[in-house]
Amino acid sequence: MTLPLLRSLVTGTPPYRAAQAQIQEAAEQFFPRLAARSSLRGVFANAQIEERALAQPLDWFAQPHSFAEKNAVFVREARALTGRLAAQAIQQAGLTPAQIDAVVVVNTTGISTPSLDAWLIGELGIDPHAARMPLWGLGCAGGAAGLARAADLVRAGHRAVLYVAVELCSLTFLPEDESPSNWVGLALFADGAAAAVITAPELDAAPPRLALHGARSTLIPDSEDVMGWDVVEAGLKVRFSRSIPALVQELMATNVADTLAEAGWARDDLRLWAVHPGGTKVLEAYAEVLNLTPQDLWASWEVLRGHGNMSSVTVLFVLERLLAAGVQGRGLLSAMGPGFSAEQVLIEAL
Repeated sequence: MTLPLLRSLVTGTPPYRAAQAQIQEAAEQFFPRLAARSSLRGVFANAQIEERALAQPLDWFAQPHSFAEKNAVFVREARALTGRLAAQAIQQAGLTPAQIDAVVVVNTTGISTPSLDAWLIGELGIDPHAARMPLWGLGCAGGAAGLARAADLVRAGHRAVLYVAVELCSLTFLPEDESPSNWVGLALFADGAAAAVITAPELDAAPPRLALHGARSTLIPDSEDVMGWDVVEAGLKVRFSRSIPALVQELMATNVADTLAEAGWARDDLRLWAVHPGGTKVLEAYAEVLNLTPQDLWASWEVLRGHGNMSSVTVLFVLERLLAAGVQGRGLLSAMGPGFSAEQVLIEAL
């Protein structure tokens, strides 16, 4: 069977950044009653985030914006960011846009029809006959799922797949939502994007950085209320459950073991862990149930501190950090998201 190879991976963020203390101060002005609740008082500090990227300046969020206005900003800024990163990824892969024969785009924080992949094809000069796979609604699990689907396209016969993930979580902020979920979202979520090129092994391209050996998807029955969006008049309202770390502990040991068993891999084979940093409690739950040390998860903690939770994009930032550090050997890329679901991808850094 064809072994898909990752030839390039680039990451980026919008131009605006804010320190966690600045965002907390703004949140306290928006929601003084939430800020006064003892159960929520330590959320920003406990997130262990230092700063985050935003699609707009922080003071932009102080004014009310309609769903239509926020979504127009999403389309504009997502195009600008993904266009730049996708061009870089194709160039770093040693290919031309005309050689790309499939495009996968993941996002959950904005709506675009035609989808962003159609715009990228026209903007970059990609083959207009390229297969298109827009994936929406996978949330934090989307970064892993999209990578797995891009690899599946290579296994199905496509020679060069452009994979892009983009999330502008800040644009889903609802100033009228006084729910604890919105407060937690304000303390965690941020904006970013990533682009990669995955190819068949025989393609004449830049040296491969990663091999993609297989993947496993798991959907937990009757778990729709754990995480997601409620669509309200002003936009996308975040829905959270406190049970997410508990689900990691309940599900992940068996899920990872089954993923490895399907591939004939052993737990001791793994040398790198690209885990989506959904939050401190999620990373702590991963560490506990999989017996991982802080050093095993250093890249996840580093991305969380410097960028926050960028939904689907975040695990690709983690992977980029690991590859930049020169790690080699087999590993696991893992993320969980709405559904409630878990996505595991078996990887090998080359």
